[in-house]
Amino acid sequence: MRLTVVTPLAIVVDGAEVAHLRAEDETGAFGILPHHADFLTALAISVATWRDVQGREHHIALRGGMIEVRGGDTITIATPEAVLGEDMHRLEHEVLAAFEREIVEERAARIDAERLYIAAIRQIFRVLRPGNDVGRARFAAPGSEGLEA
Repeated sequence: MRLTVVTPLAIVVDGAEVAHLRAEDETGAFGILPHHADFLTALAISVATWRDVQGREHHIALRGGMIEVRGGDTITIATPEAVLGEDMHRLEHEVLAAFEREIVEERAARIDAERLYIAAIRQIFRVLRPGNDVGRARFAAPGSEGLEA
């Protein structure tokens, strides 16, 4: 089987000849052997492992993503970030922990941005509230002072 792993910025693995691949989605670990049925699933943050046709084992830490098996002989993984490594212990403990921290930080940044957006909208509503003449004067078009509808 041919394995390709891509991120938005790079092709991390291109056409590796694979005898077996083990990956993980939200339901748990699964394996892919030659002639596997067509398959598509979302990957969890995990380490995927494959054995090449010479019997050597390889590992790659994945920051989630999608895996597709097509035609029983082509495996494609698309992921936001991937790190190849021979030390599975290091990948599992250091790299996956870093991926988890990044996701928590990104989520916190999105929440902070959303709070700022909501605060700005509330302030606009306060200023433009009916009966708020101060807000109207501040945002009135030049030369429209004293004009009323």
